[in-house]
Amino acid sequence: MTTERRALLRDRVTQAYVDSYGEEPAMLVAAPGRVNLIGEHTDYNDGFVLPCAIDYETVVAIGPNMGSNVRALACDLGGDHDSFEAARPFAKQTAEWKNHVRGIAASLTDRGLALAGSNIAIAGNVPQGAGLSSSASLGVALAKAFEEMHQLRGLDKTGLALIAQHSENHYVGCACGIMDQLVSACAKTGSALQIDCRSLEASAIPIPEHLSIAVVHSGVQRGLVDSAYNERRIQCEQAAAHYSVLALRDLTTAQLEEGRSDLDKVSFRRARHVVSENNRTLAAAEALKADDLVTLSALMAESHASMRDDFEITVPAIDRLVEVGAEFLGTTGGIRMTGGGFGGCVVAIVPKSKAAAFEGWINEHYQTPDNGTAPFFLCKPSAGVSVLQSK
Repeated sequence: MTTERRALLRDRVTQAYVDSYGEEPAMLVAAPGRVNLIGEHTDYNDGFVLPCAIDYETVVAIGPNMGSNVRALACDLGGDHDSFEAARPFAKQTAEWKNHVRGIAASLTDRGLALAGSNIAIAGNVPQGAGLSSSASLGVALAKAFEEMHQLRGLDKTGLALIAQHSENHYVGCACGIMDQLVSACAKTGSALQIDCRSLEASAIPIPEHLSIAVVHSGVQRGLVDSAYNERRIQCEQAAAHYSVLALRDLTTAQLEEGRSDLDKVSFRRARHVVSENNRTLAAAEALKADDLVTLSALMAESHASMRDDFEITVPAIDRLVEVGAEFLGTTGGIRMTGGGFGGCVVAIVPKSKAAAFEGWINEHYQTPDNGTAPFFLCKPSAGVSVLQSK
């Protein structure tokens, strides 16, 4: 993590905790956001993804209280707060952040893990509505904080990710796959993480030192729960049932074509995206290991076209931003939409020697829909969840 950025975040959440609860927190836990380099909407189809954690994160300050309530404070939302009985059934709230906190507590309880009274303060710097998994970062940080605070046993980092995914699926209301939570929990510094979303096996893929990861916000905000994300998941499940496979991950390109005659055109395009995206993701991991930017550039371009034409999750601003970035990069790097879709960000793999010029090019040739400058984030591939301090 960028040292100065993390220090500011730590100071902010610690001071908010002290102001609210009158004492220092027992510990601070941080979990990063993520950017997916390639492999979109493949995770809930039991497929392959290639994300990396980024040096933007959520920090949770936590300590015990004498009661049985969990009391939580959202530093980034004007000091909004919540309080609930840890052992009682989940009760959905209007404010989504509260559902994340309550959902993690309920998901731990569902696993038979008992929570005691806790005081919590939350602060983060993962850009909101950008497709950089601020929600997964929050969920993983909360799960780790509860685990450490209450000395819960039997949860490794993969277990923490599964708790956070369970909360999203069953309590927050987003039918996300495991990718976001798993990379936030398990990422390695300086590497992307190739994940098999069926077996949950993960392999670190080193990112060559001369490359940077740039994330550029289109200026179009997005939100998974309110988008067509869940609709796409249902369409994929229906396509898998048509082909009589457990998940689209099990479908080959040949089988996809052979069985398409009785499948409606929309479902076929959805399935074609997933099948081809899995193939691209495996090839991209090999290209990254080989530092083969020509191949990686082509694979990222094909991925974006598939998301635009077959999965239909891009928007005009995103398409324009990718077009502008590709004009600059050529075959020296790659660019594509990243995240669930319908707005948010693009990700670019850029030679460090060209990063500043790339940002200047974007500023010169792209404007957000409200005629503004696109927010530009130069990210470092970072490690997963960690305890920053503990008394």
